[in-house]
Amino acid sequence: MSKPLSDHDRRKQISVRGLAGVENISQLKLDFNRHLHFTLVKDRNVATRRDYYFALANTVREHLIGRWIRTQQHYYEKDPKRVYYISLEFYMGRTLQNTMVNLALENACDEAMYQLGLDMEELEDMEEDAGLGNGGLGRLAACFLDSMASLGLAAYGYGIRYEFGIFNQKIVNGWQVEEADDWLRYGNPWEKARPEYMRPVNFYGRTEHHPDGVKWVDTQVVLALPYDTPIPGYRNNVVNTMRLWSAKAPCEFNLKDFNVGGYIQAVLDRNLAENISRVLYPNDNFFEGKELRLKQEYFVVSATLQDIIRRFKVSKFGSREVVRTDFSKLPDKVAIQLNDTHPAMAIPELMRVLVDEEKLAWEKAWDICVRTCAYTNHTVLPEALERWPVDLFAYLLPRHLEIIYEINRRHLERVAAKYPGDNGRLCRMSLIEEGGQKRINMAHLCIVGSHAVNGVAQIHSDILKATVFKDFYEMEPHKFQNKTNGITPRRWLAMCNPGLAEVIAERIGEDFIRDLDQLKGLCKYVNDEAFIRDVAKVKQENKMKFAVHLEEHYKVKINPNSMFDLQVKRIHEYKRQLLNCLHIITYYNREDCMCLCAAPGYHTAKMIIRLITAIGEVVNNDPVVGDRLKVIFLENYRVTLAERVIPASDLSEQISTAGTEASGTGNMKFMLNGALTIGTMDGANVEMAEEAGMDNIFIFGMRLRFFTLKGVALSNFYHAEEYYNRLPELKQAIDQIAGGFFSPKQPDLFKEIVNMLMHHDRFKVFADYEDYIKCQEKVNALYKDPKEWTKKVIYNIAGCGKFSSDRTIAQYAQDTSESTEGGAGTTVKFAAVDKNSTPSTLSGSGPNTGLGTGLSPPLNIPR
Repeated sequence: MSKPLSDHDRRKQISVRGLAGVENISQLKLDFNRHLHFTLVKDRNVATRRDYYFALANTVREHLIGRWIRTQQHYYEKDPKRVYYISLEFYMGRTLQNTMVNLALENACDEAMYQLGLDMEELEDMEEDAGLGNGGLGRLAACFLDSMASLGLAAYGYGIRYEFGIFNQKIVNGWQVEEADDWLRYGNPWEKARPEYMRPVNFYGRTEHHPDGVKWVDTQVVLALPYDTPIPGYRNNVVNTMRLWSAKAPCEFNLKDFNVGGYIQAVLDRNLAENISRVLYPNDNFFEGKELRLKQEYFVVSATLQDIIRRFKVSKFGSREVVRTDFSKLPDKVAIQLNDTHPAMAIPELMRVLVDEEKLAWEKAWDICVRTCAYTNHTVLPEALERWPVDLFAYLLPRHLEIIYEINRRHLERVAAKYPGDNGRLCRMSLIEEGGQKRINMAHLCIVGSHAVNGVAQIHSDILKATVFKDFYEMEPHKFQNKTNGITPRRWLAMCNPGLAEVIAERIGEDFIRDLDQLKGLCKYVNDEAFIRDVAKVKQENKMKFAVHLEEHYKVKINPNSMFDLQVKRIHEYKRQLLNCLHIITYYNREDCMCLCAAPGYHTAKMIIRLITAIGEVVNNDPVVGDRLKVIFLENYRVTLAERVIPASDLSEQISTAGTEASGTGNMKFMLNGALTIGTMDGANVEMAEEAGMDNIFIFGMRLRFFTLKGVALSNFYHAEEYYNRLPELKQAIDQIAGGFFSPKQPDLFKEIVNMLMHHDRFKVFADYEDYIKCQEKVNALYKDPKEWTKKVIYNIAGCGKFSSDRTIAQYAQDTSESTEGGAGTTVKFAAVDKNSTPSTLSGSGPNTGLGTGLSPPLNIPR
């Protein structure tokens, strides 16, 4: 199946000449046994399944090490511009299988384990999910890391090594119960601690202004210890780095306290510092002004910028001496991408370093800062936008508050000069929000301090320019761009749905994994009977596997021939799980049933989860309905479960209120794996409809343009009671919820939900109900014609090319504007691999080189 590498692909390869040749299965078995004995100190008589997983993980990891070292050597040799992606979340999931796929080792390892009497899937199931994210934002960051490595960009991901990731969710008696996610309890074979690059991070204290500059003194120090994880590109020998920081207390104790017996307390107080990296906040769409969260945000930014500047200064290959001191070159060598406002502190921190420590003039430092930083916005919801109290800043980060005030003063001077006398605009554009408690608007800080501001779908970017950031867009339109999100086809097709990937490869070859646009070639097979059968067969096999999983874990038996209709979302009112609930109840009342698996994620609205489980309790136990309708809430949804659920789905629910979902990436994963979409014209759904064709997607509901009439919000015209009184089936469903039909032991249990829907529903569930039900009827009618259904599936898969994160990252690399002052944008390309570098001899068809042997002594280079 493999094809020769094109010149384009060869330019993205790093030479591995001199490293070991392709390892065979016998060598893999030897390496596995070596790690079992010498790394884990076990033999086959006492080894557990987890021991076998660690032995295999260490065996596969060896295949990364040589590439990892050579990649970093290459970057220091060529000194390309480096991309630094700072994110408070990286939702990585499991690493073993993804690494084997990207290194073309999966088949060889599978055979080696089989010959050793071990089951590969059982070993893969022993790996803990790296649940260092809540949902789309963190998973997008993980996809971006994969794409940056696969495109050969000199890129680094920076975040926090949370000791406890997103909590494990249990459903007990219909209610959500949270358990700690102690994902590191057995160790992590993929990370490497780098204590030699530990960095101090300061908090609290006060500022002193001297003739020679400002000093931040009397601070409390927390140490940031980096842990590096290799990020392999897809079969191109590039291995980039994700560096996560862990908080450690410094070793020094207060001797005065020690002398009076305070030693024990001094040691115990170390935990206060180390709490910074203890736990991930379980929410990415609601802002909570917690001191610990601000500490986390500054902690990752401070440590990362110290690392970036160290690497910038020490640029000579193999040297630890400072060879670059001209910071005017920083934007030519460094690009910092802020993943939402969480890393916004990078802007004042970079200014502090340049002005206070490097003694640059403010104007020069500001020009460097703006040309270095870029900002991605992920939401238009006001409750998700960060606004930190000024008082908290004054207490925790006093120097940064001074810097933000100075940034704001100069910014407002520019606004006043361009719009003289427009005090309303000055108020709206200020970084400091007055009235009551003063707050710092972090999104405004990001816009002012960055050279590029992007939304993550075209409709989202248009909303930002027209409403949320309208004043900023009018003042500096050149800053605003769109970068529609994408997903990595390696994990979300090749890895999680190998059967479909193989069926596609048999028709168009396997290069589509590198270039998803090649899926367009499937259009000519839409009427090919054999291809239609093959696609349908793969879907049915995935559904049967998932049905077995549901029966094992949920004790619910479902018919694999029924439609699998899934809504995979964090619970939030704007994602409208309640609209889906009303649809289920309506179908239940009609006794016109299908199978539905609702699989949302997390939100504090536990009542919505309770309602879903209550509906399931009634529907699933109704003897009249039988197996025609099943409702299942999949608990503890995570990356690994998504890899099972998505390939088995027939219908993807993307039903957010138009204008509220920034983009979505789950919609793209379902589309790529052969599910049809029912959704509103919101987020990336709009572009999905364009790519697949409006005839091949089920669109319903009001469009965004209907949500304002002559500038007046539609909410002023939305009266839920009118829909309730006009639509009998809607009234029946609401009355059942309100009257305790789904909660007979607690009739008033869901009155809070009903009250919200009837009187203060910001997201207008009833307005789209009637159209949604009619659209679902069209879905049911089409599903009764398997051949026509599968044809539309093929059109959807063929239209997925745009939604590769490779395309998104290529846009980021090519469309970076030069500066906020200059107006005109320039094209900046981030080159990692010289076009003349010697390619690997790998064709992508067999196991890659071992790379653990045959290396010359490692060079003394900074990472």
